[in-house]
Parts: sequence; C-alpha cells; structure tokens
Amino acid sequence: MSRKLVRFWFGVFATGWLWTALGQAQQLPPIEPPAPMPGTHSDAPTIRVTTNEVLVPTLVEKPHGGGIVYGLKQSDFVVEDNGVPQKIHVQEELDTAPVALVVAMEEGRAGWLEFQKLGKLGPLLEVFLSDPRSQAALVGFGSTARLMHDYTHSEEELAQSLQQLEPGDGGAAILDTISYGVDLLEDQPKQYRRVLLLISEERDHGSKHTKPAQLVSKIGRSDVLVLSISYSPSKAEFAHDVKDSGEDRMLNMVSTLVMAVQAFKKNIAKQIAIMSGGEYTTFVGDRRFEARVMEAAKEVRNRYLITFTPSDPTPGLHTIRVHTVEDYGAKIVARANYWREPPQ
Repeated sequence: MSRKLVRFWFGVFATGWLWTALGQAQQLPPIEPPAPMPGTHSDAPTIRVTTNEVLVPTLVEKPHGGGIVYGLKQSDFVVEDNGVPQKIHVQEELDTAPVALVVAMEEGRAGWLEFQKLGKLGPLLEVFLSDPRSQAALVGFGSTARLMHDYTHSEEELAQSLQQLEPGDGGAAILDTISYGVDLLEDQPKQYRRVLLLISEERDHGSKHTKPAQLVSKIGRSDVLVLSISYSPSKAEFAHDVKDSGEDRMLNMVSTLVMAVQAFKKNIAKQIAIMSGGEYTTFVGDRRFEARVMEAAKEVRNRYLITFTPSDPTPGLHTIRVHTVEDYGAKIVARANYWREPPQ
C-alpha cells in the first residue's frame, strides 16, 4: 500500500473518530445558571467578533520579565492560520472591556489542603474587578460542579463565600467543570471580557459528561480566556506548529487534534490555558499563590485584541501562530487554536 494511501485512510479514520467522540459526548445535567449581569445596554460598544471571525487575545512581554510591550500597531503583528498569514485587525489600545470572571476551585480529592489559601482569595480578586462593571462568580467542584456564588462586584460577598468551601469527594471533574464554566461565561453580555480562572490539580479525575475532543471543540469555538493555577508543575509539553502542505492539511489538522486530546490526559489545566491564549502557572506556598493570582489578573488587562476572518474554510481544529514583524526578543502569549465548524 502506498504511503499516500496509508495517510489518506488514517485521515478518514481519525476524522470519523473525532465526529463520533463529539457526537457521543453526553450533555452536562442542568444546573441553575447565574443571572445575566445588570446594567448592560444594547447600545454599549462591543469588542466581540462575529461568528465568521476569530478573536486572538495576545500578550507581549519584554525579555527577562521586563514588563509589557505597549504601543504596538496592526502593522507590527503577523498571524498565521495553519501556516498561512491572515489579514488582521488589531485594537491598538489594550483590553479595556469589563471582565466577567468565573473562578473554578477544586474541592474534591486533596483540594481541601488548599482551602486556607483559597479563603484569602477575596482581596486578590479586586484586581480583576477594578472596572466597576466587572463581576465574578464562584464555582466549586469535585465529581460535579456547584455554583457557590452568583455574579457580583462585591469583594465582601465573594470573601464570605470563600469561607464556605466544602471538602468534596474523590473526584476532580476538570473537563466537566471547564465546560460548565464556559457555559456560564457565554451567557454574559458580548461586550465583556470573559475569563475562567481555574485553580486545581493538573489531571482530570471523574468527568462523566465531557469528552476531551468535545472540550477541544468548545474552547476552540469560544472567546473565553482560561487562566490556570495548578498545585504542581508538569513536564508535559504541547506541540503547536502545523506545516501547511496542501494535500496533507487535513491529516495535519487531525494530528493536531489527536495531540491536543492526548495532552489533556497529561495536564488539562496547562493545555486549556494554551489553547485559549491564557497563562498556566503553579504554586506551592501562600506567597507564591497570591503572586500568581495577581499576575494573572494584571495580564488579563494587558492583551492586544487581534481578530481575523479565516481564509481556510477547512473544518476542524486550526493552529494559530502570532509573531511580530520586528524581533523584539519578546515573549508572546496568544491563542494557539480555534475550531472551524463544517459547512451547514
């Protein structure tokens, strides 16, 4: 059998596996969602994109921890979709939208060992909520997710709820909880910057309603920024680059999906953050935890918002690469993937 034929049949098999996995994934049981945020107006300015556009939040940091690179313009950026440069639009001022924040905290397994740190989270959330329109909701999870507190701007209310964490069971349903958190955020107004702060271990234990392939698709379709702060580091690495070689494009895209699903099994907290354009960090002591939360909150505000209309209509998982025209030696943190739906 020729090499090309083998690759073709692999692509067919993998694509069939993907749609089967997505189709068989169960739906999360209904949970009472948070109420929509008050005070929003239909004439409010929006920074969101249409269904035909991809939003790429991009953080540009100076070398050696020297701070944020400000003042970049549209002509300074290059965005590649599966290796092909795209026509982009850049909102030149940094992200100034109000924040809709969901904080998802692990209560199951050994999560109770971190309750003392989590109980002090209230004042740290003030950095996320600096805009008076911004609001946060709290979610705790073990084998299932529970809404601890509806959206509020009140640091005092959040602090009180953080004192009511409950030791959970032996589960850590991270896949299910991320899916639930994305649903909560997508119910909020389009003009809000939607952020999921996940505080958990690295691996999923016990998700019953969300398959990895389903979550890859869901994150790829959403504009939710995931910030992950985990209990321990991981050596797992995720390869993002996909070569654009015409006839091999479907095979490469399927391979990227397979790599993403496999990476979920090693460190879901890290891979979800990478996919969405967020950050992944770890902590051990109280001070390091507080520093990580403060860093995450500040970095939400310092992202350039890049959008583009994909030139490649191929359905499936696409890989994004963002770089600057001039080499500043900067670290660029940007969305790594998006999901293209098949034509109706």
